[in-house]
Amino acid sequence: QVQLVESGGGLVQAGGSLRLSCATSGRTSSRFALGWFRQAPGKEREFVAALTWGAGPTYYADSMKGRFTISRDNARNTVYLQMSSLKPEDTAVYYCAARYGLASTGQYNYNYWGQGTQVTVSS
Repeated sequence: QVQLVESGGGLVQAGGSLRLSCATSGRTSSRFALGWFRQAPGKEREFVAALTWGAGPTYYADSMKGRFTISRDNARNTVYLQMSSLKPEDTAVYYCAARYGLASTGQYNYNYWGQGTQVTVSS
């Protein structure tokens, strides 16, 4: 059973930075993908970024390109989301999700989800 635990959320001023972490356990294959999604109050959950654990390209939502970076630490079995130049509209609960297979931008392709971490960006 794959388990995901997010951390690193908090309150930050506009223009600031945060790094989210997603610690994974139970992964049994390098053909494994991690994605970050977010959900703002009153809005649907949306794709942020994704990567395939073993190799391959990273994917970003257009509004996050150049500001957010997804990366992984194999030794720690952890995926990170480095967020910079944060805007108030980035305020949301950020979720880590995982699936066996290649990275996908579609949330319904992911089978495992973390509990989420709140990010609040003040203006």
